[in-house]
Amino acid sequence: MTVQAIVLTGFGINCDAETENALARAGAKTERIHLNDLIARPELLDSRHIMAIPGGFSFGDDVASGKILANRLRYRLGGPIKRFIADGKLVIGICNGFQVMVKMGILPLFDGEFVQETTLTNNDSGRFENRWVHLKTAPETRCVWLRGIEGLELPIRHGEGKFIPRDAGVLERLDSSGMIALRYCTAAGEPAKGAFPSNPNGAIDDIAGICDPSGRIFGLMPHPEAYVERTNHPRWTREVLPEEGAGLQVFRNAVEYAHAHLATSA
Repeated sequence: MTVQAIVLTGFGINCDAETENALARAGAKTERIHLNDLIARPELLDSRHIMAIPGGFSFGDDVASGKILANRLRYRLGGPIKRFIADGKLVIGICNGFQVMVKMGILPLFDGEFVQETTLTNNDSGRFENRWVHLKTAPETRCVWLRGIEGLELPIRHGEGKFIPRDAGVLERLDSSGMIALRYCTAAGEPAKGAFPSNPNGAIDDIAGICDPSGRIFGLMPHPEAYVERTNHPRWTREVLPEEGAGLQVFRNAVEYAHAHLATSA
């Protein structure tokens, strides 16, 4: 059976083509679908196995990054998305998509309900950051998107990427439940300890991405879809790099997991 993916687009989302390309290169039959079309036909989700909410500036970051799109998804597609998740399918939110997911409450999804427990707010630098960062996979993470990946180097481009949990209890629960997926680190793989530029936004506990308790729902600020081949890397003319960019493995993992799930449920 073929894994089918849906990539949301419209209203300022601008990384949809790159995300579609990454999923297609990872082996999924992938289609970009406008938000309005999905609202009009939520049954489109029934035949898909992966949903991606790409990066960009949905609704111009008006009010707050991702907030308007989060509300439209929650109140117009909340039921279909809950069924999608309950059916064992996968969701990824990248950059603005991650902002949407936390404000919608689809992450961390502690108890299966859409409740906002965390946020992503203004960078400590007070400006938009566009740079490459080093990332380390949290050793106990449940995230299926990161299986076999110890570290990554990926670009970030955001003005509101500082991850903040609602309180210390939320942070402890994320950590003890294996729901912290990625942390910012130095080039040598050491903890960033909040220091700029290794931690580009001041995120609490250097958190760059989290997942839900199942590990299937994944949100992150860096852009794996922006590094799928060596020529995406800024040093590709100066260093010997693998032909395949490291970000592509994130999507391969998801497609492989979805394919295995299809095989067992067929």
